[in-house]
Amino acid sequence: MMPMTIQEIAQAVEGRLVGPTAGVPEGPVAVHTVSDSRQVGEGTVFVAIKGERVDGHDFVGRVGESGAVAAIVDHEVAGADIAQIVVPDTVDALGALARHNIRRRREAEADGGKPFTLIGLTGSVGKTTTKDLLKALLSSMDETVAPVGSFNNEIGLPLTALTVGEDTRYFVAEMGANHVGEIARLTTIAPPDIAIVLKVGVAHLGEFGSVERIAQAKSEIVQGLVPGGVAVLNADDAHVAAMAGIAPGKVLYFGVDAANADRDALHATDLTVDGLDRPSFTLVADDGDRAPVTLGIPGAHNVMNALAAASVARLLGMPLADIARVLGEQRRISPHRMAVSSVEHDGATFTLIDDSFNANPDSMRAGLDGLARFGTQDGRTPHRIAVLGAMLELGGDEEGLHRGIGAYAAGLGLDHIIAVGSATDARFDALAESIAHGAIEAAGGDLPVDWVHDAGQADELVKRIARDHADTVVLLKGSHASGLSALAERWTPDRA
Repeated sequence: MMPMTIQEIAQAVEGRLVGPTAGVPEGPVAVHTVSDSRQVGEGTVFVAIKGERVDGHDFVGRVGESGAVAAIVDHEVAGADIAQIVVPDTVDALGALARHNIRRRREAEADGGKPFTLIGLTGSVGKTTTKDLLKALLSSMDETVAPVGSFNNEIGLPLTALTVGEDTRYFVAEMGANHVGEIARLTTIAPPDIAIVLKVGVAHLGEFGSVERIAQAKSEIVQGLVPGGVAVLNADDAHVAAMAGIAPGKVLYFGVDAANADRDALHATDLTVDGLDRPSFTLVADDGDRAPVTLGIPGAHNVMNALAAASVARLLGMPLADIARVLGEQRRISPHRMAVSSVEHDGATFTLIDDSFNANPDSMRAGLDGLARFGTQDGRTPHRIAVLGAMLELGGDEEGLHRGIGAYAAGLGLDHIIAVGSATDARFDALAESIAHGAIEAAGGDLPVDWVHDAGQADELVKRIARDHADTVVLLKGSHASGLSALAERWTPDRA
């Protein structure tokens, strides 16, 4: 965070300063901002946010003991021995403070300070993996700030933007949305110099209503570019490529489709995968430069994410050979995203592909494809189990989309499909049942398919199957609400 006085913060969020330091011309200097009272330290501004289960205002009276210099609140908390900045809405104030912090960082650059580049990225799938890869690339060149996990909403993005300081060279801002207008709002907080759009898929289709509305929402990041900013677009997705028409400056394309290679700034050719589903390809630049790449993370779909990250790194001056080396060095990305590990649990031994962070039809198919390929390149045929949870926010055809995923899984030659529902949520349970029915109908009785009602039942079933098959591979894939990520942490507690 750019160091600020309490008075400056109050002015930036248009708040009323009360309590200690309210009348002091130059109050304490703040150097951190958090919304979790457990993260408070010396020089912290605590933003009290009222959530569904916890109200941050309940902790205002205690944060001063941990070093906080002020709290941003929507009402004055009586008895708190700390400066309070009262605002109508603390989430809006958080965004305003983050906007001010980014503006201060740009002013420091204009005054002769260190250069600063803000990269925004969005897409229906692949945002967090691309963010992780891009952070690794840019961090090899200079100090880089990027969110942990999927901190990409109206709270997560501002909190990350408030970690940008005087020495920050690059800020990678992941931007997600459930509605039209959300990304536009995020770009007013952190206007990007470079904007990446990965894919327009069907994630949150139920919230948006149509793929066209999803495309409209994702295009807001291009419209939010600073004047003359650069758009980095997926040439293989027609909805994304069309965003070139609204770009305010230069457009760079990336892709794997040979039909688009003549306009791609970066292109991947000669794509293969090994027995652990790790892709290798040749990275080809528009100037003819080439570099072989073997990703350290599994999933052929991650080639597009790597291309997007590589396009930005190359634009910012990183040589192609260095890009290839750093991409190959990345073995782990954010948790629950195609993370491969060996599990020994209650007498069962198996390989786990943990892709349980979230799910939509596009990412479901990508995860299932990875499971189908796993182990096939080294001459062995492992026993492959797909443990699938429901997908949420898909709209009126959600049952049909779930049946389609079940049918897709059944067509991949897998050995067992387990659909995980809920004993307490009838709708969630019905969606898992749709996965099972889709698989059963497509397989015609040639594939074992189970429909269970919680993660514990899935756990027992997987253990029983794995004990009977020495070489078992398990894919966990479902929405966060499915509880499958908790099952992954039960199986791999050292990675939690």
